Amino acid sequence: MRALVQRVKKASVIIKNECKSFISNGLLVLIGIENDDSTDDIEWLTNKLIQLRIFNDENGVMNKSVQDIEGQILVVSQFTLHASTKKGNRPSYIRAAKHEIAIPLYEAFCEALRTKTGKEIGTGEFGADMQVELINDGPVTIWIDSKNKE
Repeated sequence: MRALVQRVKKASVIIKNECKSFISNGLLVLIGIENDDSTDDIEWLTNKLIQLRIFNDENGVMNKSVQDIEGQILVVSQFTLHASTKKGNRPSYIRAAKHEIAIPLYEAFCEALRTKTGKEIGTGEFGADMQVELINDGPVTIWIDSKNKE
């Protein structure tokens, strides 16, 4: 699993001109799922996300997690995180999982975050044409890949 994590002041997902999800002060997580991802990847990545210390403490040092600040999380599926641009100019998405694999893992990922945080998790809609709006705070943007744990 690959996640592009952004610390945000606010973020939302708009589908067909309607707001599907909105958060303030927290994390926008764009998540890409591969065919060989598993519940082990979900466990590792969800733990990493909720403990990631990228929010400022009282001294302005990034020393607090989303849990510490009681922030919110918005998760949006993004198969393009697995784009390969090695050949030509048209990205290949062959590493991105097909719907039958990706949807259950995406839903399990969101549920794991709900369970671990005890909070509702904002989501997009898998496979929908979405407009994602955000105000990146900092800006702080971090790339995390569950295949690079070490």
